[in-house]
Amino acid sequence: MDTSALFSMENLPSEECVCPPGVIEELRRHRDNRLQYWDGILRVSNYSDESMETVKNMAKATGDLGRLSPVDLSVLALALDLEGTILSDDYSIQNVSRRLGIPFKPIGTVGISKVERWNYQCVGCRKWYKERLDDCPICGSKMKGFRR
Repeated sequence: MDTSALFSMENLPSEECVCPPGVIEELRRHRDNRLQYWDGILRVSNYSDESMETVKNMAKATGDLGRLSPVDLSVLALALDLEGTILSDDYSIQNVSRRLGIPFKPIGTVGISKVERWNYQCVGCRKWYKERLDDCPICGSKMKGFRR
């Protein structure tokens, strides 16, 4: 389960859900009181290093690596380990999930309809990159993401 699913509080399952520790930390950092409603249903678990490496490689291949937070990556890695279904409204999580063959269920949105590949272009010199960078290494301008 991703943090976005807990924020949504719509169409949530009544059976036990699992999330990585980072999801709980995000809720606590935002002082979100929705965590209290999950007592007895939400279990916290860690992911394997192997699954994290697989997730990072796929996110790099789809161009989503720069769009996913460390917590997002941990949600994907845990789902891969548990062979579970991800509950998330995050389109980048859904995109990588689909490419990895991990089922996902959107909670408050429709969800993605197809797998996307992201490329990034410098707004200054217009050079294209396959990975997201904060600034263009050539001219220092910002980068903008485009679906391919």
